[in-house]
Amino acid sequence: MTTADLDPSVLAGADMFDVLDAEGRREVLKAGMVRKLPLGKLIFAQGDAGETCHTLLEGRVKIVQTRPDGGQSVIRFIGPGEMYGTVAALMDKPFPADAVAVVDSVEIYWPIKVMRHLMIRFPQVAIRSAASAGNRLFELQSRVGELSGERVEQRIARALARLVRQAGRRTEAGIEIDFPITRQELAEMAGSTLHTVSRTLSAWEDREIIASTRRHVVVRKLHVLLDMADQGAS
Repeated sequence: MTTADLDPSVLAGADMFDVLDAEGRREVLKAGMVRKLPLGKLIFAQGDAGETCHTLLEGRVKIVQTRPDGGQSVIRFIGPGEMYGTVAALMDKPFPADAVAVVDSVEIYWPIKVMRHLMIRFPQVAIRSAASAGNRLFELQSRVGELSGERVEQRIARALARLVRQAGRRTEAGIEIDFPITRQELAEMAGSTLHTVSRTLSAWEDREIIASTRRHVVVRKLHVLLDMADQGAS
């Protein structure tokens, strides 16, 4: 697959490029490189030189950071249209985390020199990049506050609520998070342990708030989950 195979409309919903017209998106596409990312593909590794900017077209990508103690933290899941790796590349910094495909995915990426040229050519792209980076900073600040000031059940509820907003799809059973997520990954997002997350999810299953398998979660009572996320679990 090459960028010539893609219609410019694939960037219409992208957080960096949705302000461009069709001709602008066509120029951005032509400057990039598209590639398929099979499940488990390491796109870039923590500590690698930040030399590329990425936008996901299809699938899901996990951004996961290894801490000095050897533990891991899931920073976020990237969905279609979202950028990743761009801030590190623009700052000439190493990538601060791994990027791993969690389902078969497709991305487009640009060498940093090309992206800088595009940002000069289309200042709107630079503005949208800064706005997206700022939104993620606010999100991370909010999560730090959660880790220091909220009960673990509330943190788990908030993590699930974020995933529902980002990747929820309605089914007959409820709102399903549309990509596989393990309880360990959920524990990393919530700053908890696998044991605590497993125990909490089992209790919520008994109350029919959620239904879960080893790698999938369906929220059956969204209003209850949101109440717990806002007020804490009882």
